[in-house]
Amino acid sequence: MATQTPANEQNLSKQAYEEKVKARLEKLNAQIDEMKAKAKQAKAETEIEYHSQIEELTAKRDAAFNKLEELQKSGEDAWKDIQAGFELAWKDLQVSFENATKKFQ
Repeated sequence: MATQTPANEQNLSKQAYEEKVKARLEKLNAQIDEMKAKAKQAKAETEIEYHSQIEELTAKRDAAFNKLEELQKSGEDAWKDIQAGFELAWKDLQVSFENATKKFQ
C-alpha cells in the first residue's frame, strides 16, 4: 500500500526536502531524549516500559535515518521514489511516538 506525499512536499527540491526531513528527525531526537529523562525519574516498573518504548522508537528512527541516507545518495531522478519510502517510515515512527507519549502521560 503506497502512501502519498502531501501536496506541499511534492514540489520541494531534493535539498529542501532533505532539510525538512533532517529537522523532523532532530525534533524527534529531542523528544526521545526527553522521554529518556522521564524514564530515569519513573518507578522501576514504569522505567522498564519506558525503555521498551524508547528501544522501539529508536529502531524506527534509525530506519527513517537509513531512508534519509538513501535519499541523500540518490540521483535527481530516483529521489522521488525514495521520498515515498521515507514518508512511510516517518508515518510509522510518528504513530509509534504518539502512542508512547499517550501511554506515559
